[in-house]
Formats: sequence, C-alpha cells, structure tokens
Amino acid sequence: MTDSLKNRRFDTLAVRVGHHRTPEGEQSEPIFPTSSYVFESAAQAAARFSGEAPGNIYSRFTNPTVRVFQERLAALEGGESCVATASGMSAILATCLGLLQQGDALVSSKAVFGSTVMLFDNYIAKFGVDVHYVDGPRTEDWAAVIEQVRPRLVFLETPSNPLTQVYDIHAIADLCHAAGALLVVDNCFCTPALQRPLMLGADIVVHSATKYIDGQGRCIGGAVVGDAERVGKDVFGVLRTAGPSMSPFNAWVFTKGLETLSLRMAAHSRNALQIARWLETQAKVARVHYPGLPSHPQHELAARQQTDFGGIVAFELKGGRPAAWRLIDAVRIFSITANLGDAKSTITHPATTTHGRLSPEQRAQAGIGDGLVRIAVGLEDPLDLVEDLEQALAGV
Repeated sequence: MTDSLKNRRFDTLAVRVGHHRTPEGEQSEPIFPTSSYVFESAAQAAARFSGEAPGNIYSRFTNPTVRVFQERLAALEGGESCVATASGMSAILATCLGLLQQGDALVSSKAVFGSTVMLFDNYIAKFGVDVHYVDGPRTEDWAAVIEQVRPRLVFLETPSNPLTQVYDIHAIADLCHAAGALLVVDNCFCTPALQRPLMLGADIVVHSATKYIDGQGRCIGGAVVGDAERVGKDVFGVLRTAGPSMSPFNAWVFTKGLETLSLRMAAHSRNALQIARWLETQAKVARVHYPGLPSHPQHELAARQQTDFGGIVAFELKGGRPAAWRLIDAVRIFSITANLGDAKSTITHPATTTHGRLSPEQRAQAGIGDGLVRIAVGLEDPLDLVEDLEQALAGV
C-alpha cells in the first residue's frame, strides 16, 4: 500500500488500493492475460526463482491483476497478506494443507457449508488429521472441545450457512490462542464491509469471492487473508506448488466488485431485514432465521461484532419438504439457485442442495430440516420481493 493510502477509510481503500499504474497511464486496472514473463537476463530469472529478487515469475502464482485484488482485499480485512485462489473451497483446502500436518486436530462448527464438512471428513481426515465438531455457538461448548482436543486449527462460519448462527469471534479467538490454536473464520456472508474478524482476534479469514465480493454471479474465486508468515508463506506455498490459481480475468472482476462492496452490502442488509420482518408475521412460517431480528438468539452479539446483518434469510415452513418445494416452485422473481451474493435474489432448499450430500443425521445435528428455505436477498425492490413471496405462500 502506498503512503498516500495509509490510514484511509474503507471505501477509499476499496477503490484505490493495489493499482500501480503502468507507463500507459490507465485509469482502470488492467488485465494481464499472460502465462509467463520475460526476464532481462538469466541472472534476473535465477534471482526471481530463488526468491532473492521480487517480481513476476509464472501466472500460476504471480500475476499483476491478481496481485491488485490480493492487496486490496488484504487492506479491507486488515491483514498483511492475501492469497487468491480458484474458488472458496480451494481457499479452505489451501489453508488446511498449508497449516496442518499428520497428527494435528481440526475443530469446526457443525453449522458450516455442506461442502466444507465433506472436505474435512472425506479428504483432510485422510491425511491423518483428527476432525472434531462443536454443536452450536455457545462459547462454553467451544471451550470444552478446544481444551479436550488441543487443536492446531479451529474453523467457523459466522453467520453460518444457512441458519445464520453467529459466533463470538473474540471469545473463541481467546480460547484458541490459550490452547495454541489458530482461528480461521469464513467471512463470506458479511465480507469486510460488515465484519472484520482479524480485528476481533481471528488469525485467518477465508472468502468465497464468488459471492458478495463479485456481487453479480459472474466468476468463481476464493481468498485467504492473514499474516505474512502463515498466509504469505505457508498458504502461498500451497498455491505455488499445487496451483489452485485465480485467473487474471476473474481477479479483475473481483477487484471491480470491491469498489461497490459497502454500498451493495448496505442495500442487501436493508432489503433482507424488511423481508425477514414480513416473514415473521406469516402464519405458514414456523420460524425465521436472521441476525437482524430481535428474535434471533445471537441478535445482540451480531449487533456488537457486525456493522449490519447481511442479505441471507432462512425460514422454516410448516409442512416440511412438500411445502418448501411448493413455495420455491411458485416464485416468479427469485431465481432457484444455490448460489448467493448476487444482485438477483435467489432461493434454495438447503436439505436437498447445499447440504444434500450430508447424511440425514448430520443435517439433523446441524438443524437443517426439510421445511427450511434459504433466500439470498438481492438488490431488487423489496416490496416486489415481498409480493413474490406472498403469492408463492398462498399456494402452500
């Protein structure tokens, strides 16, 4: 970051950080679609490959467009280093491969994305890592498991997918550090516009840039943010060797997405709160999960550690899966897709999509029932979205 941008505020950093103009004098960040780079001499090539001199080597792990995105996201999260990856799941994978070894323990919340559970159970565990889960956000439950297991890595989503459970980052970080563990927080639902886990004590933040960082459902990507040692060396080493790389074009899209991130997250949050309040008044809805509602069990915690409540709303319909599917099939504006973070509102049935590969027992333990519906509230007029849900509910 240049001296002129030090101590600047979030929106300024989101627009300016990372762009070092080329001799062409461009205003917008350029895209460098190149696989390799030409060196001035054999000595310069050797110095770069050995790490003695900085500079571009090969676009699997060094690309100027990707570097702009990395520098900008690191600044927004308050981290020293960022590693961009091909997807959100590859960001979690690279973190695990870079920081865990055989015999280590990993502790995760049960309330995480279904693919994250599959990654931990089916793949990370194969390398001799003991995987343990904590049921729910109660800090005392986390304390008991961390004390018993003494993990190397602790992983959580907050708010969680899809029930929007909120975890006390500061309290869990203190427990982790007392036990010699690192805390990794998936900040996908909030983004740094609404929550900065590193400032609350977390060691590493992971993102699916596919979601709100893009904001328009165009590209797949992920990121890991943290310090210069663990992320800048250990996680980066996985990217350099294994190659789950972000493409320059996708990095450019995500960089432009960061410019409007705070504006969009404010609008998503405002629209979601309006819809969540309306859903609470509906007789066919058994329960609404949204941190912005006073009825949410962690509402006060969310208000303390977030600046707003995000765009994800989950609600349970009376009538189970038949009612949920009937509602989903009846919407006219919402898109039926499991993606989220789009300008377009989306709707999905978690038990048979995002968490469909989990066993019925695992879904039950995570609180994901057959009547649960998740919506990602977009940027349409919220009154139109309410009307769409109203007419769909009428047929349930």
